[in-house]
Amino acid sequence: MRKVCFSLFFVLGTLCIISAGVVSCGKASRHTEQNDVTLKFNSTWNIYEQCALDDNEDIVYKAVAWGGLVGSFLERNMTVDLSDYESITFQFAEPLPVPVQVVVANRFKTVGKQGLTSLTCYFDGQDVTSVNEIVLQPHDSCDIVVKDVYLTPNNAQWESAPIWKGACQLGNWENGFVVKPEFFANAYEGDKIEFVFNTDQNDPDVKYWLIKTIYNGTSETLEGNDSELNNYGCASVSSHATIYRIPLTATDIANLQTTGLFVNGYFVNIKQVNLLSRVYSDNATE
Repeated sequence: MRKVCFSLFFVLGTLCIISAGVVSCGKASRHTEQNDVTLKFNSTWNIYEQCALDDNEDIVYKAVAWGGLVGSFLERNMTVDLSDYESITFQFAEPLPVPVQVVVANRFKTVGKQGLTSLTCYFDGQDVTSVNEIVLQPHDSCDIVVKDVYLTPNNAQWESAPIWKGACQLGNWENGFVVKPEFFANAYEGDKIEFVFNTDQNDPDVKYWLIKTIYNGTSETLEGNDSELNNYGCASVSSHATIYRIPLTATDIANLQTTGLFVNGYFVNIKQVNLLSRVYSDNATE
């Protein structure tokens, strides 16, 4: 018999395990592939949320604003090293009704906008050597149906070439800079732009940090990180982040080689921009 659970207030099939404010859901057996981690996402951050497995063994997550569907990655109560993986991807049965974010070990996050049916959080440039949990966090109350969650192995290395160096304090949209088209002459689809930065935390009233990237001379944002952009075309970075990367599409490459890149944002201090080219290992396939 499949085990199914709801919160403390609603029980079907089996009882939820409630401990320290976390609501645990039952497991099923459909998700058996090695990199499928769907069944790790079987608890929530508070008792006012509900999660359950439906007849398709998808996760039905009844969320409250800024709650969280929690995937525990602890093994024998110890954190795990996910540096052998490139990313984690959430696939949804229905388009997201609200924006969500993926928070990894409380250190960094990827924001996904309303309407997505898939959201990938890339680990590259971040420290994932000691991960305790990964959380899917909605920006408002809603129902989310999660079909699959899987890890993608990291089968590539990246060669880095600097394309801009400086010390640009973006401030409150006060400053920005241009990366000229010639620096993208040797870029190819799948390459990445890497921003090296620190967040400006001198103003106690600043509670979030943003980077905006557009084709220079236009108002058009890049395609590569479109899923992460808010309604104003900005990517959010966490307070402790030091690296942000954007994978480039064929459209991005064509436009950047023509116009270059313009960068500005909100209370982020950018030190360097690199172009990363993928180098595959022997057992990788393109």
